[in-house]
Amino acid sequence: MGKKSRFQLPEGLAKEPKRRPARVADMIRNEVAMLLLMGMKDPRVQNVTLVRAHVTDNLRTARLYYTCQKEQVEEAGAGLASAAGFIRSHLAKQLHLRFVPELIFAYDATLDEVDRLNELLSDGE
Repeated sequence: MGKKSRFQLPEGLAKEPKRRPARVADMIRNEVAMLLLMGMKDPRVQNVTLVRAHVTDNLRTARLYYTCQKEQVEEAGAGLASAAGFIRSHLAKQLHLRFVPELIFAYDATLDEVDRLNELLSDGE
């Protein structure tokens, strides 16, 4: 049997990041964004905008980050959670993947933080 080497590459050089999860995340984000724009009749998800998506390396879970008006965050989250099965079946038809990832929707609070920081900075003037 072969011996394991005691020498290791530096941390940044050990593994190259996988490109397939990023490509699948982009495909899922684009398809779900178009579905939210054109095909969803649920009023709770009418003003939802998908910001980004992240798919795990094994392509089993996709986390989709969305934004909407502050008053509609809970309603939009409930609407997206209830439509997750419909969205997943739509993805199965459109994207020819062996396995369609489980969809998890999460609110992206980045814009809220930007607004809060702008308020803090403008108060100082």
